[in-house]
Amino acid sequence: MTTVTPITRTEHDLIGDREIPVDAYWGVHTLRAQENFPITGITIGTSPFLVEALAAVKEAAAATNHELGLLDDDRYAAIRQACEEIRAGALHDEFVVDVMQGGAGTSTNMNANEVVANRALEILGHAKGDYAFLHPNEHVNLSQSTNDVYPTSVKIAIILATHALLEGMEDLEQSFARKAAEFHDVLKMGRTQLQDAVPMTLGQEFNTYAVMLAEDRSRLSEAVMMLHEINLGATAIGTQLNAPRGYVPLACEHLARLTGLPLVSATDLIEATQDCGAFVQLSGVLKRIAVKLSKICNDLRLLSSGPRAGFNEINLPAVQAGSSIMPGKVNPVIPEVVNQVCFQVIGMDVTVTMAAEGGQLQLNAFEPVICYSLSSGLWRMREAMRVLAHRCVDGITANEDLMRREVENSIGLVTALNPFIGYAAATEVAKEALMTGRGVAELVLEKGLLPAEQLAAILRPETLANLGPRS
Repeated sequence: MTTVTPITRTEHDLIGDREIPVDAYWGVHTLRAQENFPITGITIGTSPFLVEALAAVKEAAAATNHELGLLDDDRYAAIRQACEEIRAGALHDEFVVDVMQGGAGTSTNMNANEVVANRALEILGHAKGDYAFLHPNEHVNLSQSTNDVYPTSVKIAIILATHALLEGMEDLEQSFARKAAEFHDVLKMGRTQLQDAVPMTLGQEFNTYAVMLAEDRSRLSEAVMMLHEINLGATAIGTQLNAPRGYVPLACEHLARLTGLPLVSATDLIEATQDCGAFVQLSGVLKRIAVKLSKICNDLRLLSSGPRAGFNEINLPAVQAGSSIMPGKVNPVIPEVVNQVCFQVIGMDVTVTMAAEGGQLQLNAFEPVICYSLSSGLWRMREAMRVLAHRCVDGITANEDLMRREVENSIGLVTALNPFIGYAAATEVAKEALMTGRGVAELVLEKGLLPAEQLAAILRPETLANLGPRS
């Protein structure tokens, strides 16, 4: 008689019985979420920070329940091992629910509960789905609610993603700083409203970009600190229903140890369970970074425009052919892709704002889209900055002779002469230079307004750009 190996197992929930693939670590709650939310095709398993955060929360909760005498040694050891494996990168492909979901993150929490439970059952020597020995709700989710597990996990995931972006920002900042040093005394015209203004150096221009990024790194570091206040132990609405006495501080202590983050329990768990202000704050700073980074990319595209009919002051590295019809054309594709990432992040800030505003009473049901918007925005910005640094900024070269000629021929040069020849005389020189096409210095000498030695000293790059000594 042939033995038939079953391909499914039966699981039961509030709605009824369902068949689950026998090898799946997820269960019936996850199956229903897959059926209900086929929205983006992007699963939570593609967000390693979130999966690892969920496993850390489950491990911290199990450690707390074990310490308080609510979870026996064997079940605790199995849950802990399962969580450690997930935190190390295992079973992420079993986190299959869509990032966009109703239910305030319940589907994500149950996906985690089921994966941890079924791996723990294996460790204990039982079959997946044999929940009489270890249950997703009764043991893995013990003393917890989605409403404290999910927000806490999201905060940890976003903290980790923010740290990654901070590294990317520092990388790009250093790229601009190196170029600023390289172009320290390369003279060029500064511009206001796209019109010639006064001379500066290309090093000063690139140093500005480094300073902008450094400022925003500070703002982002400040904003992310607000996410270290968590509501683990709040359970359903913040009243700590079904969480034993002493659970809140102990769970926070275990979670801080596991993550290495300086986590603290919120002073008011009811407020912390419904408030998304920290997410809004971080999103606003991320938008600020995107706006400024996009502006920098606009400048790079403009300064490199040409090569014959544009500014052509700098050369971006050629990374691919630019046209299927125009031979020899090379486009600023790296700044262009970074621009697009920035546009998307700016739009995501609106999403976070509306999701936070849309929360009602004791819980915000829209944290899944907040989580997706912030975590994906942070990660994409990090990757965009790394690409911009290493495939664009590091390879930029300067057209020094062209920029010097622009300075020498610019009407804006006359501004530097105002203190020496007076505004009226400077205006007449500028007007004549513009009408005749002659150089400002040439006209000043011809009119005897300044001796040649003094004019040469005034027009030195160090004087024109107000350069200080190298630090």
